[in-house]
Amino acid sequence: MSTTVSTRKPGFPFHRLMRDGVYVAVFNFICGLVVTYLISDGTHLAQNMLISYCIGTVAFLLIDGTRLALWGESGRPNWLTFAVLLAVAVPAAQYAGARLAGWLLGYRLDKLYTLGSPNTTISLVITLLATGAATLFFANRDRILRAEAELALEKARTETVARQALQAQLQSLQAQIEPHMLFNTLANLQGLIAIDPPRAQEMLDLLIQYLRATLTSSRAETNTLAQEFELMKAYLGLMRIRMGERLSYSFELPKELRNATVPPMLLQPLVENAIAHGLEPKVAGGHVAVSAQLRDGVLVLAVRDDGRGPDAGPGKKGTNLGLSNIRERLRAMYGERAALTLEAAAPEGAVARITLPA
Repeated sequence: MSTTVSTRKPGFPFHRLMRDGVYVAVFNFICGLVVTYLISDGTHLAQNMLISYCIGTVAFLLIDGTRLALWGESGRPNWLTFAVLLAVAVPAAQYAGARLAGWLLGYRLDKLYTLGSPNTTISLVITLLATGAATLFFANRDRILRAEAELALEKARTETVARQALQAQLQSLQAQIEPHMLFNTLANLQGLIAIDPPRAQEMLDLLIQYLRATLTSSRAETNTLAQEFELMKAYLGLMRIRMGERLSYSFELPKELRNATVPPMLLQPLVENAIAHGLEPKVAGGHVAVSAQLRDGVLVLAVRDDGRGPDAGPGKKGTNLGLSNIRERLRAMYGERAALTLEAAAPEGAVARITLPA
């Protein structure tokens, strides 16, 4: 299949010509005031305004129109060529504008375009000065606009690089969490194969189901809370196979929060810690409650257990990656607007809370 690339040049920038025309109208008004009150020859303000607008508008159309046609909206003119353009356009605008003003007034203004006439000379000087001032104004304005465009482009590049670096950092932190859970589960599965093959098979089936569910979501930039809670249900199902009746769990997710987005794999380290350090070392086991609430514009995710509590020390040796990775990910994504706390629960156990901007 062939692809046709359009080589059509962009059309004439009429919108730019109209914007420039607003500034030129102001210049023409000033010129009319200057001629009337500083170089007065007895003519009225209305007549001088009309003459100023006619000559100035013709000069503007000749100069700015030619500039936009030759060099485009963002192109830089060749100054030698532009000087020639000014040398031709100024007397042409003086003649054509004066003839147009005379036609509108109903009488000839020969004194404004007759060679050797003092009025023609003065008018040409005024037109030249006004044209030069307008040219300098537009040149400086274009320089400022180009500088602002380059600054915006550089800012966009910087933000893109920073966003890519942040995404790489988050993916690196997230990648450390996934093997942490997987290695623990495989170690448990290895033990069950020897002592209880049917339960090992059930755990393997649940593990496959869990990995299928996490394959897409764990690579995403965000998950919905509904997805996170479904993953925790699958994960706790795996743990229930291992711990049996010693483990129970519950979930509280209001309907209005199901589509709220959070970083992926955010709850799993908290649930895993609750089991590994709170419930599993406890002979009677216990209960894990996972909840989400909205409080005063802040999203609060909580994992509560009735195990040994945070002061009892670690239940077993771990990698110490879970909580520290969550804090790093929250800091990278939300700065000081998010936090993770771990404290004792009443009457026993521990509660881990994550607060996020809603």
